[in-house]
Amino acid sequence: MTQPDYREQHKKRLAYMPWLYGRLKAKHRAWAEPWQREIQQQLMALETVRFGEACFVAPQAVLLAEPGRDIIVADGCQIAADCVIHGPVRLGERVSLNHHVTLDGGAAGIHIGNDTRIAAYCTLYAFNHGLDAVRPIREQPVTSKGIRIGRDVWIGARAGIVDGVTIGDHAVVGMGAVVTRDVAPWTIVAGNPARPVGRRPGAPEPARPVDLSC
Repeated sequence: MTQPDYREQHKKRLAYMPWLYGRLKAKHRAWAEPWQREIQQQLMALETVRFGEACFVAPQAVLLAEPGRDIIVADGCQIAADCVIHGPVRLGERVSLNHHVTLDGGAAGIHIGNDTRIAAYCTLYAFNHGLDAVRPIREQPVTSKGIRIGRDVWIGARAGIVDGVTIGDHAVVGMGAVVTRDVAPWTIVAGNPARPVGRRPGAPEPARPVDLSC
């Protein structure tokens, strides 16, 4: 295998396994960092996208951000191949999106906190269609409340999150879950629709509601 062939294969590996980018040896970082600068600079020239330091974005990812629908990617984020991101979207520091994640910010936007991990084939849509029977779905008005994901959240593969949902810090969403309601911090949810099934081991006790009956 020639050196160019190996490099192209290595680029593909990084595109689908972007966590490897931060572990590159110096000899690979020498070509990978200029490659990433070129990709990110081209996206910033074409769309209202802003990248922080030490980010990775696969060349196969699709980022679409018209004026007013900015995509802001903070330091250390990783966006894998075949992700589709339509602003407004804000990724906190060290957020990781595995391959085939779809984020559509609608009008109200998607905000994802620091250190959150989103596994492959997850879908987050921050908008919804009306359902009135008097007109076709394609003619229904669209509403948008936004989606908020906290810090240090893990969202398992093929999970879906609907408009208006807030997921608290340190929560976990199980594989294939459909989240239609808010998730409390440190809570593990699973199923369709998603329901609490536990808490992260060692999580602090939840705050008890104040008894107002006295």
